[in-house]
Amino acid sequence: MPTHLGELRPVPGARIAIIASRWNPAIVEALVDAARRCLHEHGVAAADIDLIRVPGAWEIPQAAARAARRGHAALIALGCVVRGDTRHYEQVADNCAQGLLRVALDHGVPVLNGVLAVERHADAQARAGGAHGNKGEEVALAALEMIDLWRQL
Repeated sequence: MPTHLGELRPVPGARIAIIASRWNPAIVEALVDAARRCLHEHGVAAADIDLIRVPGAWEIPQAAARAARRGHAALIALGCVVRGDTRHYEQVADNCAQGLLRVALDHGVPVLNGVLAVERHADAQARAGGAHGNKGEEVALAALEMIDLWRQL
């Protein structure tokens, strides 16, 4: 039985879009920096990475849909939503995740969700280069694997 497994290798000419929120900038910048660094370390040329900035996490799926139509091989979504005193947190975080999944399924492109949905800023800091690593790097690695897997399939 054939087994298909994506590997961590660059695919020459494969464009990757990083779609990043401007909200919670210190956290998001740490995620973006780690994702870019990871992609570069794995042989992705700077010219093959598009950085798309949006106001907040709510707008990320909208930009992802546009980027998917432009032929990107993978989309990396980065942002940070911190729980507040209202239900706004759930609406933004849940609908962002659902929107990203819809883009992936509708367009057949890997969409990696690195949008943090956390209770406190300290939780975000732990996932943006702190005790829990950096989710920007993790989703960049997953993007490379998925691009390679999509090429096989």
